[in-house]
Parts: sequence; C-alpha cells; structure tokens
Amino acid sequence: MKKVSIVIMAGAALCALPAPAQFNLAGSWAQRQHEDRGERGGGPQIGDYTGLPINDAARLRADTWSPDQWTVPEHQCEPHPIDYAPLGPASMLITADHDPVSYDVIAWHLTFAWMNTTQTIWMDGREHPPEQAPRTWMGHSVGRWKGDILVVDISHVKEGWIRRNGVPRSDLAKITQYWILHEDILQLVTVVDDPVYLEEPSVRSVAWQAHTGYRMGPYPCSARVELDRPRGYVPHYLPGANPLLRDFSEESGIPWEATRGGAEQMYPEYQEVLKRLLSEDAQ
Repeated sequence: MKKVSIVIMAGAALCALPAPAQFNLAGSWAQRQHEDRGERGGGPQIGDYTGLPINDAARLRADTWSPDQWTVPEHQCEPHPIDYAPLGPASMLITADHDPVSYDVIAWHLTFAWMNTTQTIWMDGREHPPEQAPRTWMGHSVGRWKGDILVVDISHVKEGWIRRNGVPRSDLAKITQYWILHEDILQLVTVVDDPVYLEEPSVRSVAWQAHTGYRMGPYPCSARVELDRPRGYVPHYLPGANPLLRDFSEESGIPWEATRGGAEQMYPEYQEVLKRLLSEDAQ
C-alpha cells in the first residue's frame, strides 16, 4: 500500500510539471541589435523602402510623410506600436501571472524600455474582444504553445508604421508573433499581414539575450512646443514635392526603382532585375 501511494504521488508530481517543450519567458532581457543597428540609430533615410512588400497606397503615404511629425506636441510622446516596439530601444522585463492553484501561466507581461509600454499576452484561452472594441498601441494578444514556440495572435491595433520613415501599417492588419528560445537568446519573428498597405506579409526578426543585471527604469515624457508654428500645423509634403526622396538612391548607389519596395523584392529572382537596373544606370 505504501509503495502504491509513493507511485501515485510521484505520478501526480510529474503531471504537475510543465510540458518540456515550453519555456519560461520571465526575467530581464537585453536587446541585441545586429542588422537593425543603422535603422535604430539615426533612423532609416527618407525614401528607403527596400525589401518592404508595400503597395502604391503605402508608397504614396510614405512619399508625403515628413519627419517633422515627431516635433509636434501631439506626437512627441507617442509610443511605438506593438509590431515596432520590439525594434527598440527595447530591452525587456517580462513577468507572469499564475493561477494560484495550478500555477499555470494566465498571462505574460512584456514591458519595453521605450516609453515603458507593456504587452499582455493572455494564455488562459480567452478570445479577442469584439470588433468594435477600442484599438490600442499594444493591441490585444492571445498566446498558445506550438511545440517549443510561443505563437501570439494580435488584434485591435491602432494604425502604426512598418519603417520609421513614413511607411504605414493600417489598423486592419493581422499581426502574428513567434517567440523562440535558443539557450540564452530569445528571438522574436513578427509577421504583419496588412490588406491595406502590403502586397504580401512583412516579416522581421529581433533578438534579446538574458541579462540578470538589467534593471528597468522609468521613462517620463512631457510634450512641449519646440518650434513656433501656425495653430493646427500638420507636417507633410504634397505628392511629388518631397525634395528628400531621391537622396537615399543617390548616396547609396541603389537604382531609384529598387528603392521603391514591393513584393517583387522579396524573392531571389529580383537580383536579375537589379542587375538590369544597374546596367541601365551605367549607360
């Protein structure tokens, strides 16, 4: 009888353990910038849409966008949207809510350094709110485990941007995150499927490294008038009037047509198109 009780207790203990494929996100994570360092430093140049599967509507929005937008008080303390926030500055502090009995994770809370925005990923099986529910910068995230990958579906997002030079993302976009752990490296792959501004889904990845010494600090922000402007001023360029659009092409040596983005640039065959454009420019 005693042996049977021990076996039952051991079996119960094993059943209480989390599935070995799942991992614990909780902790402090330091952002690791590699191919994105240039964009996250001084920022991408105006007119650089290379590698983005954008359509004509997105191209027109970006062509008429002005970086002076960030100097207007209404936009100075604007947080990054959930599909852009991980690009940085984005060192993270991740905590979890647990069921007090089963200790299952009810929700993960991911706080990003820039503006201290927090994404809550619900793991308790709840559904997204109704379509008419308010849209927010972080949206509504629902997570599920697929093997050893945490898959997160995000809805109810405000309109945002794909690249910090005016390339837009609509509030109708479907955003999916894939969180993957490689030893002490946490990788995020984000897929944005936007029926308004993208010809095909946009895919980006970013990584963090476990950093037990990282301490999240506050990020206070107060808007102020930095430049005297007429009341109601909206920074913009009229179509065809942006004097900065060709600077990137001229400084980088990339043919103008190749800087305009589009789904065609997502495939290896575009190398042949690029060779032709370079040949034409050389003549």
